[in-house]
Amino acid sequence: MIDFKVRAPQDVEAVLEAVSEQVSKAVIGYHEQVEDFLMCLITRGHILMEGVPGVAKTTLSKAFTSVCGLSYRRMQFTQDLLPSDITGHYFFNQKTGEFEVRKGPLFADFVLADEINRAPPKTQSALLEAMQEGQVTIEGTTFELPDPFMVIATLNPIETEGVYPLPEAQLDRFMYKSVMDYVSEEDELSIIDLKSRPAEELEQVLDRATLTSIWTLYDTMHVDDSIKEYIRDIVVASRNQEALTLGASPRAGEYLLYAAKAHALLAGKDYVIPDDVKAVTHKVLDHRLILSIDSELEGVTVPSIVDDILSKVPVPKTREGPGEQ
Repeated sequence: MIDFKVRAPQDVEAVLEAVSEQVSKAVIGYHEQVEDFLMCLITRGHILMEGVPGVAKTTLSKAFTSVCGLSYRRMQFTQDLLPSDITGHYFFNQKTGEFEVRKGPLFADFVLADEINRAPPKTQSALLEAMQEGQVTIEGTTFELPDPFMVIATLNPIETEGVYPLPEAQLDRFMYKSVMDYVSEEDELSIIDLKSRPAEELEQVLDRATLTSIWTLYDTMHVDDSIKEYIRDIVVASRNQEALTLGASPRAGEYLLYAAKAHALLAGKDYVIPDDVKAVTHKVLDHRLILSIDSELEGVTVPSIVDDILSKVPVPKTREGPGEQ
């Protein structure tokens, strides 16, 4: 294991570089997604991954989890998946003569929900409780989930048959949406070259003690009042767009704050600036906003609306850090 002593924000920036370096031994060309994963881990948020088949969504999540030294379970969502298939169930142990609980795959630090939109509504409801409350209910008994607990859900954007639309309430629980596109031609060649050699062993970068130190730094990040007002103004502006039938929820404002803090910390800062908010706005808001039918027919897109909001909401002139002009 790589031994990190995290005492200052600059150390967290070094952690990101080390994690990316190790993950790149297994997956090439997705540094941005590695940062997205780490941001959600720092904020204890969940992430929605969208990408066509074969772009290494599963491989990336497994590699990231291995490097972080945390437990990992994968669930393949299907139309016949039952809530008990993911939460667990009670069974009668004939040896002891008692009922015992068999915990499902949700009991892990990282849970990959592969093709999440294939599961029926009842199963989605069970997942919703886990994502929001950090717990599951099995036959009336509540069980706490591990800390951290992070859902990595994948979506295939090209399939429309045999899938269920994700409820807005569930989409709102995902702090981040990250899109995995095809890599560059140069990276494509590097992937082919990588697969022609024996797989390299990934070194562990994080452990729970290091992660706790990172959380401590995150909790003490300075956020100026003007930054909070800026976040509020962005959220409120999204609710006043004629092209949208649904704007951002108050939870979206919370997640904008959390993500901006994590973005600043990963850049080696102990304070948030407007650029940190701008850098995360699309990934926090885009999957929450719903276009009106008329706007969709006219070719308007959610990202273009968010760009317009960012261009019109006044950017605050903040101090660079606590006590500095």
